[in-house]
Amino acid sequence: MNDPTSFHHIAVVGAGAVGSWFGAMLARAGHPVVLIGRAAHVEAIRRGGLRLESGAGSEIVAIGADTDIAAVRGAELVLVCVKSPDTEAAARAMAPHLKPGALVLSLQNGVDNAATIARHVAADVAVVPAVVYVATALPAPGTVAHHGRGDLVIGSPDAALQPRLRAVAELFIAAQVPVAVRADVMAELWRKLMLNCAYNAISAIAQQPYGRMAARAEIRALMRAAVEEVVAVARADGQPLVLDECVQAMERLGDAMPAQMSSTAQDLARGKPSEIDHLNGFVARRGEALGVATPVNRALHALVKLIESARTP
Repeated sequence: MNDPTSFHHIAVVGAGAVGSWFGAMLARAGHPVVLIGRAAHVEAIRRGGLRLESGAGSEIVAIGADTDIAAVRGAELVLVCVKSPDTEAAARAMAPHLKPGALVLSLQNGVDNAATIARHVAADVAVVPAVVYVATALPAPGTVAHHGRGDLVIGSPDAALQPRLRAVAELFIAAQVPVAVRADVMAELWRKLMLNCAYNAISAIAQQPYGRMAARAEIRALMRAAVEEVVAVARADGQPLVLDECVQAMERLGDAMPAQMSSTAQDLARGKPSEIDHLNGFVARRGEALGVATPVNRALHALVKLIESARTP
C-alpha cells in the first residue's frame, strides 16, 4: 500500500516563474520533479537544465520538463501554478491523468482557485490552497531568477489531511523553502489578496515599482482605501481580517520589495492577459454579492481592463 506521506514523483502544472522556482528548489534537494510549461521553456531545460539565478549566484538544476499535461501521471504531489484565468482549463485537462489519492496544491493568487480545481478532479484527490510569498521572474527560456522571499502557507480544516500536509511542509523545509501549516489558510489567502489589491493594479497602471508607490502619500492613501474595502468584503464573507494589521502589512511590503513590479504590471508590459479579474475584480464582484461597496477596487479593475484591452491581442 502506498504511503500518502511519501512523494516519489512531483509535477508542476504551469511552470512559469513561480512554478519553476519551487520546482527547482525541490529538484536541487534530490526530488524527482517534472515542470509542465510552454515549449520554449521546456526545450531550453531539456537542452541544458534549468538555470537558477539568485543573490547567491547561478547554478544549473537537473529537472524534468514537458509540454504535455499528461506528465502529471503518477505524481503523488502536483503543484498548480497556472494563472487564475487558466485554472478551470488546467483542472479539466489534468483530471483524467491524476493518480488516485494525489495531493494537489494550488500555488496561485486569488481565493477561489482550489475550489475550482476540486470541482473537476476525482473525489479522492485532495486539493489544498497555498499562499505564496516569493518574487521571481523568467528572464529567458530555461532560466528562473529569484529576487526575494520564497515561503508558503498551506492548510485545510480537514483533520484527516494533517499528516500529509505536515509531510509536504517537511519536504519543502528540507529543500530550504519555509512552510507554515495553518487551518485558517483562507484568512491568509484573503490577506494575500488584500496585498495584491493594494499594489498590483496601481503598479500596472503607472508601470512603477512598489517603492515609488509607497513613497507618495496620495498613493498610500489610495492603497489604504483599497485595503479597507477588501477587509470589509472579507469580514462580510466570514473572514475576520483586522484592518490595522492589514494596513501595516501593506506598508511593510513597499519597504521590503521597493524594486518589485507587480505581476499585473509585468503582464501588461508584455501584452499578456492579467489576473486582475481574480484580484480587484473578484473583490468588486464579491462585494456586490454581499452588499459591500467597493468603488476603489472597482475603479482599479476597470482601468486595468481598459489598458489590457489596448495591449493584448
